[in-house]
Amino acid sequence: MAATRLELNLMRLLSRCEALAAERRDPEEWRLEKYVAALEEMLRELKKQSSKPAPELLNEYSRKVDFLKGLLEAEKLSSSTEKALANQFLAPGRTPTTTKERTPATKTVHLQTKARCTGKMRSELLGTVCFVQMPFFSPFSSCRGLASDEKQSAVELDAVLQHHQDMQEKLAEEMLSLARSLKNNTLAAQNVIKQDNQTLSHSLRMADQNFEKLKDESDRLEQHAKKSVNWLLWIMLIVVCFIFISMILFIRIFPKLK
Repeated sequence: MAATRLELNLMRLLSRCEALAAERRDPEEWRLEKYVAALEEMLRELKKQSSKPAPELLNEYSRKVDFLKGLLEAEKLSSSTEKALANQFLAPGRTPTTTKERTPATKTVHLQTKARCTGKMRSELLGTVCFVQMPFFSPFSSCRGLASDEKQSAVELDAVLQHHQDMQEKLAEEMLSLARSLKNNTLAAQNVIKQDNQTLSHSLRMADQNFEKLKDESDRLEQHAKKSVNWLLWIMLIVVCFIFISMILFIRIFPKLK
C-alpha cells in the first residue's frame, strides 16, 4: 500500500529530527523539542486514519519518537551519571528511516550519546582526581586532558560504528551467499521435479498405449475363440451324422442272424 501524504511528512520530519539529534547542540536549542512534539501529533493523527500503515511500521515510528523524547528528557538532567543511566534504558529504532541509511540513525545517535556521556563521566572523574592529587597543575593542563578524553571517546565511537558496519556487511554477504545457495538448490529441485514429471508423463502414455494394445488383442482373442467353438461344433455334428448313417448302413447290409 502506498504511503499517504501524512506518513511521508512524518518520515521527512523524523529524518530531520534524527539528523538534529546526531549533531552537537547548544543548551538553548529549541528546534528538536518542537519537532518531536510535532512528530507526536502527526503520529496520533496517523493512527486515527483509516488507511494507516501496517502495525509493525506504526510500532517502529512510535519507537523512534519515544527514543527522541527520552533523549531530550535525558539531556535535561543535571548529572552526567543520571544522563548515562537514562540513555542506557533508551530503545533506538530497528530499521532505517530512509533508503539512504545503512544503519538506523537512532542507533547511531544512541551510541554517540552513550559515548559522550561516558566521556563526560570519565572527564569529571579524571578532572577531580587531578585537582585533588595535583593542585599545582594549571587549568590549561586540565583542559588538555578533557580534550584528549573527548578525542578518545570519538575514536572509541568510530571504532564501535566501524565494527557494527563490518558486522552488517558480513551478515549481508552471508545472507547473499545463503540466498544464492537457496536459489541454486531451488533450481536443482525444479529440474529434478521437471524430469520426474516428464518421466511420469512418458510412463502414463506408454501405459495407455499398452492398455489399448491389450484391449485389441483381447478382442481378437475373443473373436478367435468364438470362431474355434463354431468350427468344433460343426465338426462334431458332421462326425455324429456320419456315425449314424454308418450304423444304418451296417444294419441294412448285415441282417440279423437267425
